[in-house]
Amino acid sequence: MAGSSSCRVAWWMSVAAMLAVALVAMAPTACMAQNTQQDVVDLHNAARSDVGVGPVTWNDTVAAYAEAYAEKRRGDCLLQHSDSSGLYGENLFLGSAGGNWTGSDAVALWVAEKQWYDHASNSCSAPAGSSCGHYTQVVWSNSTEIGCAGVVCDNNLGVFITCNYSPPGNVDGESPY
Repeated sequence: MAGSSSCRVAWWMSVAAMLAVALVAMAPTACMAQNTQQDVVDLHNAARSDVGVGPVTWNDTVAAYAEAYAEKRRGDCLLQHSDSSGLYGENLFLGSAGGNWTGSDAVALWVAEKQWYDHASNSCSAPAGSSCGHYTQVVWSNSTEIGCAGVVCDNNLGVFITCNYSPPGNVDGESPY
């Protein structure tokens, strides 16, 4: 009888473990879940290294700010900058609904703006509707800490991703590096 009791306990423990795994798998996740913090940091640092700029590191306080702002945008998915009162720089990304958008997708889009940025003249030749400002924030030499977050917006509005930078970059009239 003692062996039977321990088998039942083991069986219930395995059932409980399977249920826990199933519940975690079904839980809604933010779109940043497909990337680790290190993935996003590495993409920033690759772009920075290409132009001789030192690395950024992940900062939990900056990430908490990004998370709070992403949550604020969950209901409307507006591509509207936050008001950090000059505390942080910010890049925003809005992906279409149904896409499996990640933080890496956002960073890759921002870094692609490099094609229009001319460092020698510190100018941007982006076509209408595009810019270089996201790229220059990614490589801004004085910005040394980042935090990013994303949400799948309500009502199938899309995916909102934000990265915040400390100290902020894109200071008018200054070169990023």
